[in-house]
Amino acid sequence: MPDWLEIITRLAAEALIGGGIGLNRHLYHKAVGLRTLSLVSCGAAGLVLASLHSAGTALHVDAMSRVIQGIMTGVGFIGAGVIMRGQTDVKVHGLTTAAAVWITAALGVLCGIGEWKIILVLSIIVAAVLLTGGPVERWCETALAKKQREPIA
Repeated sequence: MPDWLEIITRLAAEALIGGGIGLNRHLYHKAVGLRTLSLVSCGAAGLVLASLHSAGTALHVDAMSRVIQGIMTGVGFIGAGVIMRGQTDVKVHGLTTAAAVWITAALGVLCGIGEWKIILVLSIIVAAVLLTGGPVERWCETALAKKQREPIA
């Protein structure tokens, strides 16, 4: 069972990580932002910490598994709320933001458990994908369009 300092550390870490992901979504004018994703991640971390606390000294892995499954399924519904398709447009919008909501909850679960190495690596990967993914996609689309315009020799 974590002590007060460990509980504060886990929840504060997730508030910062979730807030960072939310800030990225906010800066790209998406439906969720810093506050939403901080709350999602802290909620996930808090529920995991509560299940750890209620287990006392004997950690029940099956109970923890059910808590995590419930969090990840429930958060999927929040993510689904930001996915939209225009009436005349066949494009779907909001998938990256929905994925950001889901991964933020996953990071919250990991903070609740206290898996610091996984949190560090996953946070770096998430930040890299969110910061570089769009420019890489645009570069590939431009290169492909240019290639398609070139005459066949």
